[in-house]
Amino acid sequence: MSLKSVLLSFFLSQALFFCGLPVFLKLSLYLNPLAILVVWFSILLLVAFSVLHFRKEVITVRRFVWQATFVGYSSSLLVLLFFRPKGQVYSYNLIPFSTILSYASNELDRLVSFYNLSANVGLFIPFGLYLLSREGKVATALTKFLFPFTLISTIEISQFVLRRGSLDVDDLILNMMGVYLGYLLYPLFSRVVTILPGKGKGW
Repeated sequence: MSLKSVLLSFFLSQALFFCGLPVFLKLSLYLNPLAILVVWFSILLLVAFSVLHFRKEVITVRRFVWQATFVGYSSSLLVLLFFRPKGQVYSYNLIPFSTILSYASNELDRLVSFYNLSANVGLFIPFGLYLLSREGKVATALTKFLFPFTLISTIEISQFVLRRGSLDVDDLILNMMGVYLGYLLYPLFSRVVTILPGKGKGW
């Protein structure tokens, strides 16, 4: 990754982040403040990936760095899901698409609706990328479904049991959409990011 790409990625991502900061700050009213950091990091990665793609550059990453990044990302996501501001209503919904239709019909605040729909999909794209990037392992169709389905279902049930969130089948649907979007984007991802199987040059 050239210095020009690094600088371009940084300045473009910061410009986008600060332009949207007034909107992002509103999210902290009902989410953990860490959400702002996750949004910042997500914008940085998305812009960096776009810059590398359009400049036709490739970045090599050592597998342990990729795994450590994924663990850190997953940990941040769990904090967002399980540590929310007090005073939230905990409920459950087992009717598919009822919550999604509620968001789409603008019955709720538009910012809240957009965030919930986009975040429930977008934040789970890395899980699809990671599953397909595992070294020496080819994911079968069954594995690609069962692994994320079991993980997300466990999270949803745990949120409800521990009263750290709501149990919603629509969250499961949206999260799985994000994982499968990650599968679809993996060929594009692999053109820009090369994950080294062991020791070697790269990050």
